[in-house]
Amino acid sequence: MIVSLDNIDQLAWQKMDGLLPAIVQCSATGSVLMQGYMNREALTKTLNTDKATFYSRSKQRLWLKGESSNNVLLVKQILSDCDRDAILISAEPQGPTCHLGTQSCFPEEELSQQNFLSQLERVISQRKTASPSESYTASLMAKGLNKVAQKVGEEGVEVALAAVAETKEDLLGECADLFFHTLVLLQHKDIALSEVMAVLQERHNKQ
Repeated sequence: MIVSLDNIDQLAWQKMDGLLPAIVQCSATGSVLMQGYMNREALTKTLNTDKATFYSRSKQRLWLKGESSNNVLLVKQILSDCDRDAILISAEPQGPTCHLGTQSCFPEEELSQQNFLSQLERVISQRKTASPSESYTASLMAKGLNKVAQKVGEEGVEVALAAVAETKEDLLGECADLFFHTLVLLQHKDIALSEVMAVLQERHNKQ
């Protein structure tokens, strides 16, 4: 169930004395960022402000995630599970989520290979404003769209050549180069990877 102000009372608040566990997931990578608790008031405020607000059991009050660090969580979507006694929040973190300065409160949480493309996209986006002398990505972007597009074309040809005439390791390396430079091109055009994924998903759903 997509949680909204209209159906907030349909959640199973009575199961845990008015509190429900809330898991926060990064909207870009899908990685788990943190877990907290929400009561009706916290969830209502979250829905009204689009910033994750929880109920602190130790402080016995509402607390806005990032209220002291400014590392807020911008909420994109809120779902409940099938029993409506747990909440899943998709959010865009504005800095490290954990008070220890890490991206996730779960130290064992690692990006999957599928999620790494989204993580790499974020790194490339950050490098856009870096000094060309300090970053290959920034130096490539500084040369303009035509140069970036040319690089993608060159990498595409190298992938094809490696597929028919070189080793598996060579092909893997060339594919990695093509994926990377394609992400650079998308960032240069201000196109999110999620937009490409949406096109692929739409085509899949038509089959």
